[in-house]
Order: sequence, then structure tokens, then C-alpha cells
Amino acid sequence: MNSTKILIVDDELIMRESLSGWLERDGHSVQTASSGEEALEKLNATRFDILLLDIKMEGMSGLEVLSKVKETDPDAAVVMITAYGSIPTAIEAMKNGAFDYMLKPFDPNELGVLIEKIIQQQEQAREVLYLKEQYKERTRFESMIAQSKPMQEIFDLICDAAPMDSTVLITGETGTGKGLAAKAIHTNSSRCKGPFVTVNCGAIPEHLLESELFGHQKGAFTDAKETKRGRLELAHGGTLFLDEIGEIGMRMQIDLLRVLEDRVFYRVGGTQPMEADFRVIAATNRDLQNAIKEGSFREDLFYRLNVISFQMPPLKARKEDLPLLAEHFLYRFSQETNKPIDKISREAMDELMLYDWPGNIRELENAVERAVVVGKGREILPKDLPIFCYESSPVPQSNTLQEVEKAHIQKILAENQWNIARSAKILGIDRSTLYSKIKRYDIQKTA
Repeated sequence: MNSTKILIVDDELIMRESLSGWLERDGHSVQTASSGEEALEKLNATRFDILLLDIKMEGMSGLEVLSKVKETDPDAAVVMITAYGSIPTAIEAMKNGAFDYMLKPFDPNELGVLIEKIIQQQEQAREVLYLKEQYKERTRFESMIAQSKPMQEIFDLICDAAPMDSTVLITGETGTGKGLAAKAIHTNSSRCKGPFVTVNCGAIPEHLLESELFGHQKGAFTDAKETKRGRLELAHGGTLFLDEIGEIGMRMQIDLLRVLEDRVFYRVGGTQPMEADFRVIAATNRDLQNAIKEGSFREDLFYRLNVISFQMPPLKARKEDLPLLAEHFLYRFSQETNKPIDKISREAMDELMLYDWPGNIRELENAVERAVVVGKGREILPKDLPIFCYESSPVPQSNTLQEVEKAHIQKILAENQWNIARSAKILGIDRSTLYSKIKRYDIQKTA
């Protein structure tokens, strides 16, 4: 660890020598300056972590030096040195950015405590800054937490798609974050100040979907007691997100296609044309091309939606993101439930890493929430997780090298109750290599 760089600025020689002697004995790197002008010269040549700055000096005062320092290096910690009668000036200095002040004469131990306090705060500030940068790089968009290559490619696609006003189709399994991707495109688009309106096409009955999308005029049908604006109208100037677009019926597909082609729609029972000034983002977990072959989805609507498209990867294809996601959910649910749970144990994380997560991120989120609710200690244990069912697979009787290796890995894992860390150590490989081999050989944990 590098020593802390400290600059002592005082026009009294004995003060400079005393302070530098104490601080150097504590292992710090110390330089001195006899005036404000000399101090600024040294600050131009070297960055210092801490300045001990006398308030009253010949020539440039300590307050003037403080002002110059804060202009060029706002993060530098400045401690003002003052006599008892100058306390109001020292307080003024703190209002202008000084960290603290010390009265002459002072105890070396008191100075050491103050310096240590400053060092700790600076280290914490650097750590927070680092974590923020790491989090920013890993999230980049909304709550999309990822560092895996597949997700970095998705982030790049979002960057490319967001500035355009083209229709976007997002595909992928349920629970992979299609809605988050849609929101990220909107947030980074020129329409970001407009509304982001979501329609879950699979959750609204067919006979209600028309009114929900297009709105209706008063008296258009029996229960239409007043005029209602639809989601298309509410999305004016923003983005309309049609989630589970593959679930809408053929009649609604025709109406939607007409809106996308003409950019005009009518409320149910209305005669006044409404302008459709919104961007459309659609999402589905269905294979729409198969649906076209089956006759349940219109080919012309598919091509209208499929201007820009990408597929969200399942969680099993981005396992390196799982610890980040799990820790994110742990923090969120521990805050919501006000339970002091600090971490997920290594054994519990091993269980999470070995599971294939057919429900993807949504299933992981539910699993962590459940673990937080039932957990009793300060860390999540395997017993706190939902019970995952693993089918047993017999150990093959074969002389091929790969099957012998698979059988040996199965045996070591079973003997160590699937403790990944201990098994990897016995096998003489690291944990990530063991995970890769478990996946490659499709080794299943026995119940």
C-alpha cells in the first residue's frame, strides 16, 4: 500500500519540523512549504492526499491557499492549523471546503487520530467510486445487471436501436428481461421524455383488448358510460410496448397492422381519426415464424414488427451474471423486509449456479425473495432456497477417457455432497473449470 502524501504549510520552522517528524514516524510521505506561494508550486508538481495548512501566514493566507486548492483538487483533504483566537476563521474555512481544523499547540496522538480518520474516509470514497463505476459498466441500462458477453452484445444492440424510431421486436424465453430491454431502448431514445406505455396482450381478454388499445366513445357499447382514452392515445409522443404480442387474435392483428401502416386509429364507436405518434416495441416468447406457418400469426404484421430484432439470452446461457443478479436481489429484498442478511453462502451460490433456471431471471428473483423471507441468519444457506429437483444419472461403464472423467467427477461430487469448492480442490481444478465440466458432461445432482 502506498504511503499517504501530506503537505505541511506553515511559516514557522519549528511547527513544520515537529509535524513532519511525527507524521514520518507514522509512515507517511511528508513535504513542507514555508508560504502559500511555495505550497501552490508544490501542488502544481505533485498531488497530495492531505494538506495541513496554517491559517495566518505572511503573504498569501491559508484561506487563499484553500480556495486555490479546492479549485484544482476538490478531493484533497485540508486541515486548517489555527490558534485559539482564530476559531471563527477556521469555521469559515470549513464552510469553504476544509475537512477540519486543529488548535495550536496540539497532541501528536490527536493529530494521528485525525490523519487516520481522513485516510479511512478517502479509502471509502475511492471504494464507493470504484463500485459505482463497476455497477455502471455492468448495468448500463435500467436494472439490466450483466457482465457476460451475450448481454454486452445485447447492450450494444440497444445502443444501436435506441436513437432510431424504427419498430423493435424482442424475443426470448419468459423471464429473460424483455420488458427491461424495451424500457432501456425508450430511456435512451429521443422519445425518453414522452410516456412509456405497456400493454400485456396476453393478460387482457380479446373482447376487451380493442377498447384497451384504441379507447372508446361514450355510449359505444353497454358499459361505455364515458369516453375513455386508449393506450395508443396515452402513448402519444412516447413508446408503446406491446408485451406478449404473439397472444393477440387475428382480428386484432389486422387492426394493429392498419395502425402501423397508416399511423391513424379510431376509438371504438368514434369517427374522429387519431394520430398515432408513438414508437412501437413488441416482445414475445413465441416463435412467430412457426406461428405464421400454423396460421395463428399474420406474416405481414410480423414483417412490420421485425424491423429491428434481437433475442434475449436465457439465464443458463449467461451463468456468469447469476452471482451479480442474486446479490442484487438479496440487497433489494433484505432492504424491503428489513432483515440484516449480508450475503449468500458459497454452498448456496453453488446450488444456484448448478440449477438451469427454466424460469430465468424471474425464477431467480423469486428464489432469492423466498430465501430472504425464510432465512434466519445473516447469510443465505442452501436450506433457505426452494427445493430443486435433479434427476439422477447412472455412472456409465465405459473405457473412453471422457466417460471415465465424467464418472470420476460424479463420484467426487457425490462423496462431498456436491460441495463445489471442496470437490474442485480434490480434483485439482478451479471452481469455474468444474462448473464447465459439469455442464459439458450434463452431470446431474442426485436428489
